[in-house]
Amino acid sequence: MSRPLTSRQQNVYDFIVKTMHELGYPPTRAEIARALGFRSPNAAEEHLRALERKGVIRVIRGTSRGIRLPAQDNDTSALEPNSEGLPVIGEVAAGSPILAAEHIDRYCPLPPDYFTPRADYLLKVRGLSMKDIGILEGDLLAVHRTERVRDGQIVVARLEDEVTVKRFHRQGHRVVLEAENAEFAPIEVDLRHQELEIEGIGVGVIRGGNGQALG
Repeated sequence: MSRPLTSRQQNVYDFIVKTMHELGYPPTRAEIARALGFRSPNAAEEHLRALERKGVIRVIRGTSRGIRLPAQDNDTSALEPNSEGLPVIGEVAAGSPILAAEHIDRYCPLPPDYFTPRADYLLKVRGLSMKDIGILEGDLLAVHRTERVRDGQIVVARLEDEVTVKRFHRQGHRVVLEAENAEFAPIEVDLRHQELEIEGIGVGVIRGGNGQALG
């Protein structure tokens, strides 16, 4: 039997559950700190570690919203492919899950395993920041959902609630999100002070949104 929670730990746990039920995704450390009056996100992190030791949550390292309830580990329904094909994601509202129903424009009749690794969704490309590697305005980027990313991979990243497609480079606490277009400056992120969430890695492109799929 797990050890009982302290009153403060119970407050943190209740806030996590409430946020996940209301919004569909877990809070960040900063959001927990603000809601419960902690002086810094580090205090929230200490409570999360204590809750993990007691077995009531699971913490995924290296991501700002990496909090899971034990029941979620056994519920894979959200990851099962839709029978209509891959969801096509258009505009993503700030702060909301990328696969929220309101973001899905339509479904593309391609099987997830058309790409390697398998794709979980298609993201409509905005702008020309990645044009030098052939990712153009209006294309669909096939994305494999993962929080694990290697240096140099193309990622879908969420920075301060804005979703962007860039090449990922990391050295210690410093991350550079690099465009593939000389007209766009790289985005530099200090993980000590900024929250960066990896939504997935690019695994292919569908030209023009409905044309040839490029693996």
